Amino acid sequence: MDIIYILWLRQLKRYWRSKSRIIGSIGQPILFLVALGFGMGPMFEKAGGGNYINFLAPGVITQAILFMAIFSGIELIWDKEFGFLKETLVAPVSRLSIVIGRTLGGATIATIQGIIVFFLSLAIGFKPNNFLALLPAIGIMFLLALLYTALGTAIASIIKDFHGFQLIMNFLVMPTFFLSGALFPLQSAPVLIKKIAAINPLTYAVDALRQILVGTVHFGLPLDFLVLAAVTSILLFLASWLFSKIQA
Repeated sequence: MDIIYILWLRQLKRYWRSKSRIIGSIGQPILFLVALGFGMGPMFEKAGGGNYINFLAPGVITQAILFMAIFSGIELIWDKEFGFLKETLVAPVSRLSIVIGRTLGGATIATIQGIIVFFLSLAIGFKPNNFLALLPAIGIMFLLALLYTALGTAIASIIKDFHGFQLIMNFLVMPTFFLSGALFPLQSAPVLIKKIAAINPLTYAVDALRQILVGTVHFGLPLDFLVLAAVTSILLFLASWLFSKIQA
């Protein structure tokens, strides 16, 4: 447990000491909330969709978590480049403990990021149905963060340089976000988009947060949770297996 705690704490300290990283990571969510929320809001309301900022905010929260969680894989590549990972791998601790510590640290940071964006969205005009809903919402945020931190770790375990990781992320992260129903209601989307969204894990996180925070639902909370839990379990196993193959 000591190694898990130490690696978890290391992730949090690196995040807290990088103030530019904290500020920079909230820039894009704010841009989406302001530009799309106020720009597309009147059209969304005229189309009978209601308050667009209320619809948009849960999706933007998941976006902030997605980006922060999956890019935690870059830190693994950074540790490879500068030798810290090698020192960790040759230590008399199990690699599973290392993966758990790093993954929990990345997931905790991503969850904090989601909570920050939640409170920023309140200032912009987001009005959740019940503030007590934040507690179960944080649970969904953490599950989502765990899922994509594990995915980032799995990818970083087989990628050797920053450029390769960034290339894969560009082809994965943006489509994952835009095809999740975070920006538009899936009910009125084309059939092809609905099918893609149905196999996108982020879709279920967006749907779960919308139901918890504003009462709007597409799939239903039980299915959302089941899919997120199942995919997270699979990716945690995959990340652990790929990490165990890294040569010290």
